[in-house]
Amino acid sequence: MVSVWLYSQVFVFRRPIFALEIKANLVGVTDLRPEDYENFRWYLKLKCTQCGEVTENWVYADITEAQELSKGHGIGHIVGKCSFCARQNTVEILTDSYKSYSVEKNEQFQPIVRFECRGAEPVDFDFRVGWRAEGIESSTVFEDIDLNEKEWADYDEKAGESTEINELSCRFTHQKK
Repeated sequence: MVSVWLYSQVFVFRRPIFALEIKANLVGVTDLRPEDYENFRWYLKLKCTQCGEVTENWVYADITEAQELSKGHGIGHIVGKCSFCARQNTVEILTDSYKSYSVEKNEQFQPIVRFECRGAEPVDFDFRVGWRAEGIESSTVFEDIDLNEKEWADYDEKAGESTEINELSCRFTHQKK
């Protein structure tokens, strides 16, 4: 007697999740992160997964600007159409994924936020302004750090030493939920 087994495959649609990882050289400071997550703008360049077109201009995701998506598909912090193929693309900031960049893994890539993407893939990040860090020895809080030039320097008076952030770079890695 021959047995025939029928296998059914269940495909679970998973929306891609991308982690923004940054690498920096921190001198005298640690816990680099946005100063105010509520009002921080994550400036991104996005690539359409349908046609491969990359946004010409920077677009930003901000948790205060969430839009309900059609058919109960959640929310989007970036919602737009590809300028080339007109596909609707959305990006949602996963607010439970926030992490600061620690000096403990200095000069190594560390994830600081994750994005759930539908139809788009982040390919670049612009640091800009609105960052904070803490002095390693003194716990002095440095606020309103401007990373437009991908470097910053100050002086920690409590610790009596110079502080720096430099050699900034970023990458996006595909994550599982």
